[in-house]
Amino acid sequence: MIGGGLWLSAAIVTAIVTLSSFINTVTLNRFDELLLERQLQIVVALNNTGGDPELLGAYLTDPAYERPYSGRYWQAESDDGVLLTSRSLFDSLLKDHTADAPSEPALRTGLGPENERIRAVTQKIIFEDDSVWTVIVAESMTDLLIERAKIRQNVLIAFGFVGVLGFIGALLQMSMILRPLSALRYDVAHRWDSGKALDPQEYPEEVAPLVEDINALMTRNRDIIERSRRQAADLAHALKTPSAIARNELSSLAAADMDVGSAMDALDRIDAQLGRSLARIRASNAASAPTAATDMTRTIERMGKLFRSMAAKRDKEIRINVADGLQARIDAQDIEEVLGNVIDNALKWCATTVTVDAWSAEGGTFIRVDDDGPGIPQEDRRTALRSGGRLDTSEPGTGLGLAIATDLLAAYGASLSLDASDQLGGLTVLVSLPHRSAPLRQAQIPE
Repeated sequence: MIGGGLWLSAAIVTAIVTLSSFINTVTLNRFDELLLERQLQIVVALNNTGGDPELLGAYLTDPAYERPYSGRYWQAESDDGVLLTSRSLFDSLLKDHTADAPSEPALRTGLGPENERIRAVTQKIIFEDDSVWTVIVAESMTDLLIERAKIRQNVLIAFGFVGVLGFIGALLQMSMILRPLSALRYDVAHRWDSGKALDPQEYPEEVAPLVEDINALMTRNRDIIERSRRQAADLAHALKTPSAIARNELSSLAAADMDVGSAMDALDRIDAQLGRSLARIRASNAASAPTAATDMTRTIERMGKLFRSMAAKRDKEIRINVADGLQARIDAQDIEEVLGNVIDNALKWCATTVTVDAWSAEGGTFIRVDDDGPGIPQEDRRTALRSGGRLDTSEPGTGLGLAIATDLLAAYGASLSLDASDQLGGLTVLVSLPHRSAPLRQAQIPE
């Protein structure tokens, strides 16, 4: 677009310069033709009158020759010193144009009376009576310069109008050319929202092959993600079976009054670490391709219903306050796991109440979970987000819930932060989901 505008500007400037030069040449040639005609009138008058000043007036009737400094002048000088001039010269002479007068009309530009710019034609003529006269006819160039200025002004206005029309036309043409690409960009960005493939027939023939390649690429990415999820699920199932067997054996030993507390804790940590590793694998693959927008309002309300029954059994309360129509580009299963870990942690440590608030603002969608529990001191909050960062062993758990949530969110360019709750006095967990998902690359998940 910029290159086309520069090319158009250069073309217009070149055309203006060329046309101005042509106009200057044409107007000057026309001016010279009229000047030569007046010079011929003077020569004929001199020849017919023999240089008699009284008789010259009958031949030269132009009023401009009679008015002082009118801008139209003539002067004739013989070799024997006779000098005849028009009254318009008043007390001035065209001396600068008499030296070395040629035998053919010679046109020159110079200064005349009162230093006005004039155009003069000079010629030395030998008449039939062998008298030699140097004849000069001059005219002011003021009218010529004014005429040129007016023509240039009109030309600039015309070319300016043409330039504006041309620029508008170029913008319209470029818009028509780029419209299919703009539509393709929009469709690709929203393809996962609709769940439909792009139709090559909706685009020009030149773009259709690209559309087909995009369809194939995105379908392949989706298949890779689905296959990775299935493999992770299969691995989780394969690992849970021996873990369940080991847990049953330990339970049997515990029923026989054997001390298996350490072994059970170790098995719990193994299960949690396996869960975190599988979540990292799933999140890494999920962030490698575009993700459809998840209905956050519905997801949070569903999670609220699930945990309300759990809270009621513990004589606790969960309050949900979520805005309508919230959406975020994150896999539904991943955000459910994040919220499950965060709400479960809050429910475990609260005294009586947990609140979940969700809203949309500039930059993304935000979910805040507050509780009225003991909270976490500022110096211990980083530890709480690390794998196995248990700050209190009075409650059962592995200390991996917040770490898993942090891993899953990082894969989507989202974040999780801890702070003191202003509402309930305990802990605040803030989940920040950007409006746009992470770039299409392998996710960088913190260790």
